[in-house]
Amino acid sequence: MMLLNIFYLILAILGLGFLIFIHELGHYLVARRIGIKVEVFSIGFGPSLRQWEVNGVKWQLCILPFGGYVRMAGMEKKAGLEPHQIPDGFYGKTPFQRIKVALAGPLTNIVFAFVAFTLIWIGGGQEKPFQQLTHIVGYVDSDSILKSTNIYPGDVFESLNGKSFDGFPDLMTKLALSDHENTLRGEHINYWTRNKTPFTVSLPKAASPAERINQFGVFPAQYLIFNDYSSPASPLRPSGIEKGDRIVWVDGSLIFSQPQLSTVLNESTTLLTLQRQGNYFLIKVPRLKISDLRLSQNYKNELDDWKHATSLAGKLSDLYFIPYQITSSCQIEDTLSFMNANAEEVSPVNISPEKIQAGDRIVAINGSLVKNVFDLFKLVQERSALVIVQKKPAAHIRPWTEADPSFEASLEAASLSKIIQSIGTPSPLLEADHYQLLKSVRLKPLSELDLDAKTRAKMTAQYENLKKAIEKIEDPDLREQQLAQLEQNQKRLMLGAILIDRNVLFNPLPTTQFTNVLENTWKTLTNLFTGSISAKYMSGPVGIVQALQNSWSKGIKDALYWLGFVSLNLAILNLLPIPVFDGGHILFSGIEILTGRPLRAKTMEKWIIPFVILLILFFIYLTYQDVIRLFHK
Repeated sequence: MMLLNIFYLILAILGLGFLIFIHELGHYLVARRIGIKVEVFSIGFGPSLRQWEVNGVKWQLCILPFGGYVRMAGMEKKAGLEPHQIPDGFYGKTPFQRIKVALAGPLTNIVFAFVAFTLIWIGGGQEKPFQQLTHIVGYVDSDSILKSTNIYPGDVFESLNGKSFDGFPDLMTKLALSDHENTLRGEHINYWTRNKTPFTVSLPKAASPAERINQFGVFPAQYLIFNDYSSPASPLRPSGIEKGDRIVWVDGSLIFSQPQLSTVLNESTTLLTLQRQGNYFLIKVPRLKISDLRLSQNYKNELDDWKHATSLAGKLSDLYFIPYQITSSCQIEDTLSFMNANAEEVSPVNISPEKIQAGDRIVAINGSLVKNVFDLFKLVQERSALVIVQKKPAAHIRPWTEADPSFEASLEAASLSKIIQSIGTPSPLLEADHYQLLKSVRLKPLSELDLDAKTRAKMTAQYENLKKAIEKIEDPDLREQQLAQLEQNQKRLMLGAILIDRNVLFNPLPTTQFTNVLENTWKTLTNLFTGSISAKYMSGPVGIVQALQNSWSKGIKDALYWLGFVSLNLAILNLLPIPVFDGGHILFSGIEILTGRPLRAKTMEKWIIPFVILLILFFIYLTYQDVIRLFHK
């Protein structure tokens, strides 16, 4: 793996060097064509690693491959001569000829970008995970500003500010580059009835790109396809799951993403199968510590009797129960109020015909039949999950334009309902069409998994290393937050599965790819110059190489896309009317056309030298930010 990463790193550096080479080659070819003497063609900056001469031009390869230049006659000051007085020099040519030379580099990069996007299109496009291209919501974070707008997993975002977008990464980019209030439009989807209801939500203006993204707090939908067990002691092992099965339903909820799955697994709830007048129905209720329930002394004594009868260890207050008063025959008599996580008293919804009503009898808990109240009390203590999977769905890779409709259609309500409605009944239906109810999964936190000594030692070492790294964080608030998160992760309940997403084929027209990159780059630069975003969010040479390295690891098409992306960005940056950039040479030539007089060397130096210093400082700053991000990652 290490050698492979080094190989991809070398390819990334060579790729960046190639983009710089073709840029400078554009300048070189046009300069030679119009008769300008080229003195040096350099790939990179700093000390030279190798030099050679061809047709009077010194070619060199330098130690820092993050830039390059073509030095033409007249670009360096000569005693007693103005730049335009040097024979065969750059400034000795007409302004329009100099503009041709300056434009040649960026145009070469623009042509390469379009060729790269065209090659990807001709090659059939890129395979990308469904979650990168979907518009379907997979999870809404509890801190999201959308939490109060009734946006739920399974809903669909259709447009941002009236414009479409290509999946969640594109949506995140557009939000990050937006410095005003945003409007999201979409549809609520009821997957059981197939009813769709349009919605519109407003996202308030935020101070920074990071704040906009953090406020949004939405994760895209994904296929959760079982690939392997995450450990030899995975709670899923006895369940009957097979490689290729897709998890679609857990504990009463359709599942749309891994964050949602983790949230459902860590809810303190339990599933009751109730019998009422010969009919059965399934309901999800809170599973609470007895210390949080508001109990009469008589009922507390009764629970204590059940505890001793079932030989459960520990204090009664540390055991679990449901917020209902139960008779010895497992019938529900009344509701019980309880304390929530904020230590506020909560009263359950009153017993009513629409939900639970007095006289309903509990016949099963999490699918396990209850013979008596002692079975009920014992089963409530276990946090187990009921999981329905879609058996090895077809792996056909669909175009991104069909991905969301295919995802919606893949959740077949009729087949799922047959299984769900039979859970906990005397004759449960374990399979319907291509769906299957797995055996109940007894959940465990990572700290309680029965791991072998080698795996346990490895995971303990990882935990200790993470803890030591967090303890070195200087910010006390951030340190405490990270430590609390680490401890919470150790206690989170899990299935013990490695789940993978399904790929879809992304192949828009080359012009679409080109226009999207151009638009986002222009918005980034505009927001940078207006102060809407900070330069620390931009990538420097280290970040660019890291992105290219990652792209090579995903395949040639992904690498080709990022080479085209960087090439187009390189062209746009060089066209900015800033001295030392190609746009600066075009600016000087434009001034000469307007004034009718060539600029003096001292005048150009007054403009160029400060910008050279600023460019070097900016380069150092971006590199510093890249390194900081690298170490934080």
